[in-house]
Amino acid sequence: MYAFTFERPASAADAAKLAAAGGKVLAGGQTLLASMKLRLASPEQLVDLGGIKDLSGIRKDGNHFVIGAMTRHADVASSAEVRAGIPALADLASHIGDRQVRAMGTMGGSVANNDPSACYPSAVLGLGATVITSKRKIAADDFFQGMFTTALEDGELITAISFPVPKRAAYLKFKQPASRFALIGVFVAQVEGGVRVAVTGGGNGVFRHAGLEAALAKSFTPEAAAAVKIDDGELSSDLHATAAYRANLISVMAQRAVAKANG
Repeated sequence: MYAFTFERPASAADAAKLAAAGGKVLAGGQTLLASMKLRLASPEQLVDLGGIKDLSGIRKDGNHFVIGAMTRHADVASSAEVRAGIPALADLASHIGDRQVRAMGTMGGSVANNDPSACYPSAVLGLGATVITSKRKIAADDFFQGMFTTALEDGELITAISFPVPKRAAYLKFKQPASRFALIGVFVAQVEGGVRVAVTGGGNGVFRHAGLEAALAKSFTPEAAAAVKIDDGELSSDLHATAAYRANLISVMAQRAVAKANG
């Protein structure tokens, strides 16, 4: 490793000041520390959020679950309240990475990083959640802006994410065996405003699929999802899968997710 300073602020306000001054924020460290070991990142200052108690925890607020940014994947997966209110979210969290990753990784870190194959962004977008930061509230549709890119400004920290309770929802992913990231993951949700379908692992970042949403709004069935043609024109091709293969996976995962949501 190389030399860097390490700060552990006691409040989100202090952390935001350090981040605005150029410090690199450390949440669960599941991406950042690995990048530093490989010399893909070389921050001069780390700002550890682990000492800020207000950034962790799960609470019910009316018809929403507000989950602190530093809440670990394992805590979301095991929460009796989340499992009862939004079982799809708890199920998603329970299949992120392996046990060690779930014990250390945080919701806010995953969403802020916006890896194009990460699971949490699909839940945020699929449920139409609101990202709460140290400065404002950002709707999910405005938050994700492409590969590893979000609406967060310099020095702006995610403090919590507010998830509305859907009528029904489910998430299914086809795992890349080595990393356990989603080769394709599909989150389907029937919400107050209709149906939302978010896809991760397909390309430049998480996205909503308008065709699946329209079909499932008319008939929330696997058959309706199967009838939608998935265009592979903007999907990724790499050593793991071709764009055509990913397109087929989107269809299959959507069908299975709808069946799962329907019980």
